[in-house]
Amino acid sequence: MRMLRIFAVVLLLAGASERLRADDAPSPEALQAATDLFAILSPDMTNQLVGQMTSAFWPAIEQKAHADNVDDATIAELRKEFERIQVAFVSDAVKGAPPIYAHHFTVAELSDLTAFYRSPTGAKALHELPQVMGEFAAQMVPRLQDVQRQTNEGFNKILKEHGYIK
Repeated sequence: MRMLRIFAVVLLLAGASERLRADDAPSPEALQAATDLFAILSPDMTNQLVGQMTSAFWPAIEQKAHADNVDDATIAELRKEFERIQVAFVSDAVKGAPPIYAHHFTVAELSDLTAFYRSPTGAKALHELPQVMGEFAAQMVPRLQDVQRQTNEGFNKILKEHGYIK
């Protein structure tokens, strides 16, 4: 489930900049300030997202490979390819983030964020926040099935009331 959340965030970053209307396009100054911010954020974010994606998906892939009698050397090669593809995917998706940030923050705010992430506390936040969010997401996973069940029950009740299902 944590991996689905990560993919959703990455996909949102990749697609959101395309949804910005031309008249909502950020100023060149704001876009540059956001690009400067992401020069700090991007490397650590990319590495951590890829690490989380690999941790979430690789065990099932490896288990399937073992079940199919794939040898360890080939599995190691598969993992390297998996990670290479994930790095390329995340790196490309993150390219869409600066226009989104520039749309939501002023040049001054982006400069403040850049200064913060260059500070010792900001550098620590860059390192620790993905782990904090991962732990938070892991805490939510056991609850997701119940939320899904409640949602299905609620939707089914409404659809029955409106005659769409029996």
